Amino acid sequence: MTQHTNRLIHETSPYLRQHAHNPVDWYPWGEEALARAQQENKPILLSVGYSACHWCHVMEHESFEDEATAQLMNEQFINIKVDREERPDVDHIYMNAVQMLTGRGGWPMTVFLTPDGKPFYGGTYFPKEDRYGMPAFRRLLLAVAQAYREKPDDVQKTVGQLMAGLQRMEALQSSDQPPDAQLVTAAAAKLSGAYDEIHGGIGQAPKFPNEAVLELFLRAHRAAGQQRYLDMVLHTLRQMARGGIYDQVGGGFHRYSVDERWLVPHFEKMLYDNAQLVPLYLSAYQLTGDRFFADIAADVLAYVTREMRSPEGGFYSTQDADSEGEEGKFFLWDVAEVRRILGDDKAEVICRYWDISEAGNFEQRNILHATLAVEQLANMFRRDVEDVRQLVAEARCKLFGARAQRVKPGLDDKMLTAWNALMISAYAKAAEVLDDVRYRQIAVDAVAFVEAKLQRGHRLLSTYKDGVAKLNGYLDDYAFFVAALLDVFELVQERRYLERAVALADAMLAHFWDAQAGGFFFTSDDHETLIVRSKPAFDGSIPSGNSVAARNLLRLYHYTERTEYLERAETLLRLYAGPMREQPFGFANMLCAVDLYTQKPREIVVVTAPADGVELLQRIRRTYLPNRTLTVVDPSRGEPLPSLLQGKGQRDGKPTVYVCHNMTCSAPVTEWGELEPLLG
Repeated sequence: MTQHTNRLIHETSPYLRQHAHNPVDWYPWGEEALARAQQENKPILLSVGYSACHWCHVMEHESFEDEATAQLMNEQFINIKVDREERPDVDHIYMNAVQMLTGRGGWPMTVFLTPDGKPFYGGTYFPKEDRYGMPAFRRLLLAVAQAYREKPDDVQKTVGQLMAGLQRMEALQSSDQPPDAQLVTAAAAKLSGAYDEIHGGIGQAPKFPNEAVLELFLRAHRAAGQQRYLDMVLHTLRQMARGGIYDQVGGGFHRYSVDERWLVPHFEKMLYDNAQLVPLYLSAYQLTGDRFFADIAADVLAYVTREMRSPEGGFYSTQDADSEGEEGKFFLWDVAEVRRILGDDKAEVICRYWDISEAGNFEQRNILHATLAVEQLANMFRRDVEDVRQLVAEARCKLFGARAQRVKPGLDDKMLTAWNALMISAYAKAAEVLDDVRYRQIAVDAVAFVEAKLQRGHRLLSTYKDGVAKLNGYLDDYAFFVAALLDVFELVQERRYLERAVALADAMLAHFWDAQAGGFFFTSDDHETLIVRSKPAFDGSIPSGNSVAARNLLRLYHYTERTEYLERAETLLRLYAGPMREQPFGFANMLCAVDLYTQKPREIVVVTAPADGVELLQRIRRTYLPNRTLTVVDPSRGEPLPSLLQGKGQRDGKPTVYVCHNMTCSAPVTEWGELEPLLG
């Protein structure tokens, strides 16, 4: 087979570089490809995917590595390959177009564009031969090329319809009234109707973690006092942690489950899922005191620290589903292998615990999942509970050691500002709730990494790899990193983090805010011009930049008392009030911002020397307070107090806490017994 090299060899994205030796004459997204398409009047074939995507690998192997298919692509099209994680701006626009055309979306995404970048046909995965009710990719290529040449009027008509649809998606009617608390309770009630009472989670197969929905349930539980909301979240988190979606040997969550039982995962591990699940498990621990939830959070962070953290202090993006060309191979087990590693006696117990059988539960092999509690296992084998607990822990270590000898799944080691920020927030919360200095240091080091490698003045870049930082920051980069800076400020109580959050929030307002309609565009005012300037607000696998920005603005208002932040947050929430009411599933994180807006935070100020007040601070941090600001003031340093607390200090020289809520402050308290009722 001829060895090819195309332009993608010069890219930093591991996904693009995977395609650098395809016989396809790939271009990265950019001016060169678009100019050539216009010069030659050729349609563009835009292919979008990401490195951990199983079906992206399948389509590459079937079609993009095939000489005859590549020749057809090169003759008829200008071919552009995009890493959706690097170019979410491009991905978002064309995914909307594909969903309009086909009623569904996903990756790999295949879109055909006019030379000026406007879509006229598209879909997701196309097979090499006719199957799954889909046309063969080569047959499709010929049909699209012929339609572009011979039916230009039809193509332009489709372009016009799609462009009108894309423009409509960005046009929203703002509500006259700011959203109220009833919006949150109604949304939680509506979403709870889709809850799976047996297995936990929302809906049926495939089943995703839906972190923002679970957080909304926790907030609804706190606001309305309904036990069912808490029970739904706890059951879901337990089922996930015991299921195959959780890596029982190495820690960390896979992307989603293909069944409703959380058994068979899509095996890739994404930084963003793990970053969002850690705070949820920590919230469950705060609400219940059950160490199970704290242990899962710590186990996820152990995995991230070990395998997803770079020596420079940032976090890698994803681990692949495939190894040695097979989906999930790294994570699967056989009975014989387990017996060889553990010995027959221990293997019998462990195979019962993790459902390892001769028949297997996935393609004649076994995905580990906990089928019963350790106490039940001990009872079944008539052994002491602690002995069995120790046996499981030792078996896990041995299996981990054996698995480490296997060929590991591919690692996408680019570092994205937005996803790093999500993980910084996870470590910051873990440092607070679990009182662990290691997590604190990792969070601080990761902030320093982003600031050193991805920040230029008050502007952010989006992606970093091999010493190269590039691409204008998107809204998500700014919003998520401002949130991370606020979380780290609350953790370490150094005002420089708050000041940096303010500076970046101001840059976000200056460069992303829509002065006409309100809300934030996804791209800045000095970004390259795309066919639409989109304003995504849908909370999907990661929360939308708009929903995170809304929470940031509200938090910043309560820290700085700058009314501009409150006014912009109100404008944003009004803009999305209608969609939140109609389709709460897509706006769960935005609804969490509404909860902060309507409930208003408990503004907690602890006046104490740094060495004192430790126990009170720890207790505050172990309390589930989704709407909270926390400021520790050293009376000896003359630090600024919120205006409500001017002139107030310590009582009897002891660490003293003030709790302000809705413009009213409590009397100073020095004991937990006095403080706890004020936090409710």
